[in-house]
Amino acid sequence: MSAPQIERREFLKFSLAAGGGLLIGFSLPGADMFATAQAQSTTVFMPNAFLRIGTDDRVTVIVNHSEMGQGVYTALPMLLAEELDADWNKIGFESAPVDPKYNHPVFGMQITGGSSSVWSAFEQYRKAGAAARGMLIAAAAQQWNVNPATLRTDSGAVFDGTNRKLTYGQLAEAAAKLTPPAEVTLKDPKTFKLIGKPVKRLDTSEKINGKAVFGLDVKMPGMLTAVVARPPIFGATMKSFDDSRARTMPGVRKIAAVPSGVAVIADSFWQAKMAREALHVDWDDSAMRTFSTNQMMQQFREQAKSPGTNVRREGDPDAAFAQAAKKIEAVYEVPYLPHAMMEPLNCAVDLRADTCEIWTGTQFQTVDRANAAKIAGLPPERVQIHTTYLGGGFGRRANPQSDFVVEAVHVAKVAGAPVKVVWTREDDMQGGWYRPAFLHAIAGSIDSNGNPVSWRSRLVGQSIFAGTMFEAMMKGKEYDPASVEGVDDLPYAIPNLAVESHKADVKVPVQWWRSVGHSHTGFATECFIDELAVLAQKDPYQFRRALLPKHPRHLAVLDLAAQKAGWGKPLPKGRARGIAVHFAFESYNAQVAEVSVDDGKIRVHRIVSAVDCGRYVNPGIIAAQLEGGAIFGASAALFQEFTFENGRLQQTNFHTFPMMRMNECPEIETHIVENNEKSGGIGEPGVPCTAPAIANAVFAATGKRIRKLPIRMTEAV
Repeated sequence: MSAPQIERREFLKFSLAAGGGLLIGFSLPGADMFATAQAQSTTVFMPNAFLRIGTDDRVTVIVNHSEMGQGVYTALPMLLAEELDADWNKIGFESAPVDPKYNHPVFGMQITGGSSSVWSAFEQYRKAGAAARGMLIAAAAQQWNVNPATLRTDSGAVFDGTNRKLTYGQLAEAAAKLTPPAEVTLKDPKTFKLIGKPVKRLDTSEKINGKAVFGLDVKMPGMLTAVVARPPIFGATMKSFDDSRARTMPGVRKIAAVPSGVAVIADSFWQAKMAREALHVDWDDSAMRTFSTNQMMQQFREQAKSPGTNVRREGDPDAAFAQAAKKIEAVYEVPYLPHAMMEPLNCAVDLRADTCEIWTGTQFQTVDRANAAKIAGLPPERVQIHTTYLGGGFGRRANPQSDFVVEAVHVAKVAGAPVKVVWTREDDMQGGWYRPAFLHAIAGSIDSNGNPVSWRSRLVGQSIFAGTMFEAMMKGKEYDPASVEGVDDLPYAIPNLAVESHKADVKVPVQWWRSVGHSHTGFATECFIDELAVLAQKDPYQFRRALLPKHPRHLAVLDLAAQKAGWGKPLPKGRARGIAVHFAFESYNAQVAEVSVDDGKIRVHRIVSAVDCGRYVNPGIIAAQLEGGAIFGASAALFQEFTFENGRLQQTNFHTFPMMRMNECPEIETHIVENNEKSGGIGEPGVPCTAPAIANAVFAATGKRIRKLPIRMTEAV
């Protein structure tokens, strides 16, 4: 079975679907599931695919998005519970099985990504709750023989005018016999009791007490553990292997070649790992043996000297640049980056003759099931994926090839028993599918009054869509839209503007990384607009303000961040501020970073972040995501890069790829713009502004520009 194709308009243009018209006409997914649930039990009320109510008053919300720390196991139940008028203390959740009923209403598959979980479910889950509430009221009206319009609901119960009360559990059996309403009326937002409030997360307690099941926690009777010896260089192939020593080691059950390498299957992880170290594998690594990132970036620089594929063009940037009063050119570089989730990749498989069960943390259920079924030789409906908690994802667990899932099914075929394939930290970091390295060559100019008159961006880097099911998004274009997002819609009022793209042909496997193309376009564009401000001898904040007359939401977050950060007010000696603003995933973010530089060492003391994500569900989750995004972005900006020499990665674990530590973390403030605009994403928009805000603050402190990440003062200009 081939994976589904997705058009760019369905995947990237979130604005087409993020408004109130997500579900035009009322048709709840999973309506046929009601009949099945009814036949199985009369003690459970399951009016649609997204909830069930038991006679014990417990309300279970079935969540069709993966929980990887972003809070969907709380936010989506809040949406449903709001319209259901449920007792929040009796709300629980379950991960949805893989089923078309749980497909993303816009992407047409079961997927968690693109910072889309809440906005895509905003109406869907509210309508599911409202439908159930209507049926419970109807059941109570029948029992009391009254007009349903005279009844009200609150905290998991139905009341009449005399305050007679029937709990939802008491009504579950009767409500289960009713037909779901064809249309529902949703609450006026002014009456919300949960939505928009800082409700405590439902998943916190089991993560603290150890009951939460992540992929690495999965156990089953007779389960074996496997590790795989994979090629040391991308594109290498195995010529032969010698397992004479490894196969005699304690606990080792099988050693076999699989498409990704050599699988070592044992009773325990440690036994498998030690046996893998005893293997001798002869690889043909000629494909990329001479590859180095230094040489690659030099090739990128050469490519950027010539015009690329046109992405956006307004006016005549070249002529305006030539005639301008002042001009500047700059080249920005960002490296390959891994996702570096706290939980390395893993996948458990129980493969039998006619079924296949998989336990893993995945963001890509539909695609993973289709690819697993193909390897297992089974129809997709005979393959079930149990989605565990994800110890981080950032896009890595939405792999277009389903690499870690497909590999585990291959291993299960030779294991002959339930098996869990575990990636070590080194396996995970060196296993591919990185944020691509990119180069931005930007030329800009100002007139005699300090107003920008031209801007030309040339980008060079790998496509993340080419060769995948998402290649349809490039239809009719000679460029990857994910490569240029964040610069193709540059908001600044510059009369002559061009964006050009060069696709680089490199064999390093790449895919989306938290904030995708915005992760590098935000850095380059917001650093360069700062450079133009200095060229014009204007304050960077005020310079941006003057260029955003047609973008009031950009302006609102920019002003809020500057105000809360005390822009223009004195700072302690040695400290300076930098600012950045960016639009990504239908949300607006601005950040002000406060830094100091001492003997070449950068310390980020404070980050003030302002966000406009439209209608939101839980401000506590928003603050957590913005803080996490800032730390994620700051770690990349200050410390992180992947480099290749002679085809081999030079970074293997956190000792060579450091993360920001607790004692290095700045104070982070989050401020939310209040409005009733359509909902935007929140998991990724906090990343793009962090690196440029820090880099611009470094310039303010030292007079040296940062044009390459990670930041090294020895490379500043």
